[in-house]
Amino acid sequence: MKAIVCPKYGPPEVLKLREVDKPFPKDNEVLIKIHAASVSAADCEIRRFDFPGWIWLPIRLWFGLFKPRITILGQDLAGEIEAVGKEVKTFHTGDRVYASTGATLGAHAEYICLRENPDLGAIAKMPANISYEEASAVPYGGGEALNFLRETNIQTGQKLLIIGAGGSFGTFAVQLAKLSGAEITAVDSTIKMDLLRSIGADHVVDYTKQSVAEIGETFDVIFEVVSKPLFSKHVKLLTQNGCYLMANPGFPQLVLGTWIRLTSKKKVIYGAGSGSGKDLDTLRELIEAGKIRPIIDRCYPFEQMVEAHRLAESGNKIGNVVVSMISENP
Repeated sequence: MKAIVCPKYGPPEVLKLREVDKPFPKDNEVLIKIHAASVSAADCEIRRFDFPGWIWLPIRLWFGLFKPRITILGQDLAGEIEAVGKEVKTFHTGDRVYASTGATLGAHAEYICLRENPDLGAIAKMPANISYEEASAVPYGGGEALNFLRETNIQTGQKLLIIGAGGSFGTFAVQLAKLSGAEITAVDSTIKMDLLRSIGADHVVDYTKQSVAEIGETFDVIFEVVSKPLFSKHVKLLTQNGCYLMANPGFPQLVLGTWIRLTSKKKVIYGAGSGSGKDLDTLRELIEAGKIRPIIDRCYPFEQMVEAHRLAESGNKIGNVVVSMISENP
């Protein structure tokens, strides 16, 4: 089968299209013919391997100290089940599914084997009213946003600030929070303002023209999605009993967040999990009901993975970047 492999850490050009062995499902696994996969900022971080020093060594030991141990990247996928192991009960040959592979990666290939109930990641039947390309953009970002917002129990009329609202997490967070009746202020760059309004943001802030710290009001919930948070400045915008969510905290933010939790009534949450099969079922129901939708900036042919990585790490993508296997699998 064809796969995009990452034989060494570095820029997008290290990625190569190669023939690798097609996997065979174990008794508790399904074999999925992948039709589409997302390309996330996390994929780019792993490829570059530019993690901060305090977590560099443990992550490097997991992914490979001198070169990648896991050479096929990709966390989100959508496809069709081609074969099932004899112990599998939930899925059948021909089922259209979407999945997140978690830290095991492997979605940037024509085929993948996943456990029926994986310890890392999740798998479920995909929404019937969207394409494989759209479905592949849902599991990780949608699952993360769903789990973070569950931690807040946000109520109708409460005020929510989402910083980095135009990316894969943020676009789902805006839509999911809107369903709760919250008043949403979304922060991102100029090119994303119209999109944020269209998916439910009540107010938008262009951080290239106005500092978030100078918004001049307080919020019941702040969801900071960006990879380089300004927590020490933004936490001042939180109400006395508010909740601060950080999807990508650094070590200083972890220390300061712990101190704030111990010395005030404010709640600081660093991680909420990327979703289970039940979470994917919930997202499927919401998508089929027309209540939320995946946002895709661009869909590339599979063989243009290098270009997809360039856009995904540019900081300019709106929503998700996706690669399609259709041209490779007529």
